[in-house]
Amino acid sequence: MKKRWTRYLTPGLVFQSVLIGGGYGTGAEIARYFGRHGLLGGLLALGAAAAAWALLCAVTFEFVRVFHTYDYGSMMRRLLGRAGVLYDLCFYTMLLLVLGVVNATAAAMVHALTGLPPWVGVALLSLGVSVLALGGTEAIEKALSFWAYVLYAVFLLFLAAVFLRFGDAVAAELQRREIGPGWLSGGLRYASYNLVCVSMILYTLRDIRSRREAVTCGVLAGILGAAPALPLLLAMGCDLPAALASETPVAAIFERLDQPWLYLLFEIVLFGTLIETAAGFIKALEDRIERALFQGRSFELARPLITGGVTALGIYVSTFGLTELIDKGYGAVCYGALLLFALPMLTAGVRMIWRSRG
Repeated sequence: MKKRWTRYLTPGLVFQSVLIGGGYGTGAEIARYFGRHGLLGGLLALGAAAAAWALLCAVTFEFVRVFHTYDYGSMMRRLLGRAGVLYDLCFYTMLLLVLGVVNATAAAMVHALTGLPPWVGVALLSLGVSVLALGGTEAIEKALSFWAYVLYAVFLLFLAAVFLRFGDAVAAELQRREIGPGWLSGGLRYASYNLVCVSMILYTLRDIRSRREAVTCGVLAGILGAAPALPLLLAMGCDLPAALASETPVAAIFERLDQPWLYLLFEIVLFGTLIETAAGFIKALEDRIERALFQGRSFELARPLITGGVTALGIYVSTFGLTELIDKGYGAVCYGALLLFALPMLTAGVRMIWRSRG
């Protein structure tokens, strides 16, 4: 049995780990969905995203506790009946997209930092993913939770460096109190792009014993998921117009800081998040396959084959190009997760929980 504070924090830390997926590396997502509404408007949009995740996580975690559905396949079958299999299509599509994106990002990141061929980044990523995915549930929980603390520490160090150099500029940007139109829809849209991640971390909920714990864990997950975006958004306030105009806002900020060691540390931590995200998706897939096809039978021989096969498939998908993967894939998956998971969970799921008296 985990200690109470560990039970409360682990789901949120794992959620944050699979959520980031290296997407914060350039800061482009933060600028697009939050920063373009102004610094204050961006903070409101980030709050909306956190609230949306917190609500869905709280309901989902309680649903999982009541019905003991610790993999997404069991959960969706309980929620949607036979139609739950449709969510598999959504998840498989997201799995391929994410693996393609993290491989392409790893290749570009290592090449930019070291000048080594892109395949070196892919090889390092694949090695890390394989080791983590084969380590089992406990190893993944511990690794993802630990790396979340490391990420928060480095992001706060980055924010502190920005405030020491450009604190007055950030304060002045906040004092402008700019709240651009569409901040609420921007925050909710960003939250909707990551709905699948909520269904990936159900294995972390096995030790939750009460409704209060489930709801608390859900609220904390929403907050922890949004937390890494906060220091990046505030840092962009040192020169928000320049950040919005840049394709890589974080790189633009580091160029002004002129602290290469901190930028290297920042990128190393983000490379670790790529490994976490890919391993988290593979773990969710393996749980689904084990529950559906290996009931009561040993899964240990199949696990390396699935890990290796899916990792290789992700490398192949990455050859289609990062921009193509993001532009054509994420929108479709977003609508699928919204219609098949979020809306049913917040309506039929709530009703099922209420009737269960669990």
